Amino acid sequence: MSSIDIWEFRSTSGQVPGTDLVDFHVEATDGPIGKVDKHSDEVGSQYLVVDTGPWIFGKHVLLPAGTVVRVDQEDKRIYVDRTKDEIKNGPEFDKDKHQDTDAGSREAYGSYYSPFYGGLTF
Repeated sequence: MSSIDIWEFRSTSGQVPGTDLVDFHVEATDGPIGKVDKHSDEVGSQYLVVDTGPWIFGKHVLLPAGTVVRVDQEDKRIYVDRTKDEIKNGPEFDKDKHQDTDAGSREAYGSYYSPFYGGLTF
């Protein structure tokens, strides 16, 4: 059985370790969702924090790096394998209250996004 780590960029994504992704535009499968406000390249804990602007009332969302399908360095765009609704309905992320790397938050995001991989092991 294949294994995908939700907290790692896919080897096929085109993400170059050490690249600053802040201000890259993020595209869901059905359109734009916002810009990267923060990201982590830490091994085993890679993610994006996306500022959705007015799309869903200025909410910030955390997307595990495993949701990234492709990083277009030239156009500064990141494509993820989720719809706007899937992202909107994900766990809340309040950048002033939550520590994005704490175990409880990480488990909530992992539990929400992992089932989309259709039973692959993590």
